[in-house]
Amino acid sequence: MSDNGMPPGHEDPSLDLLRPYITRSAMALRAVGVELEQSWLDPSGPRDATIRYLKDGQSHALVWDEESGWRLGGFVSGRPGERTRLRDPRYLGGELLLAPGEVARRVVDGESEPYRRFRDHDEDPERFDDTVRSVFTE
Repeated sequence: MSDNGMPPGHEDPSLDLLRPYITRSAMALRAVGVELEQSWLDPSGPRDATIRYLKDGQSHALVWDEESGWRLGGFVSGRPGERTRLRDPRYLGGELLLAPGEVARRVVDGESEPYRRFRDHDEDPERFDDTVRSVFTE
């Protein structure tokens, strides 16, 4: 877990592969004035990541997973190795790997869409990982 709002490296290479994307998304949030608390990479099946932030003095979280993309809500619980639970979750929609600036814009604007499952985490994982590598490498 990171105290600067950016996710630390993960010992599992399949999870650490996502760190550049989550880091860029956290940086985009910070750039538009979102007060970050912490972020981390989470368990597999599906892989996910959490970015905790403050809104109106309350702890909220933005969670990304490799099936449904980004969702946000009030932070209930979570930590590295444990799924993050949200109060009143809403999905950002758009696409699975929203551009980091678009993530920040949707969070600030309060934009949401109905739940959508973009893919199954077992569906051609090598191809998905190649996409992540080609778009979001450090």
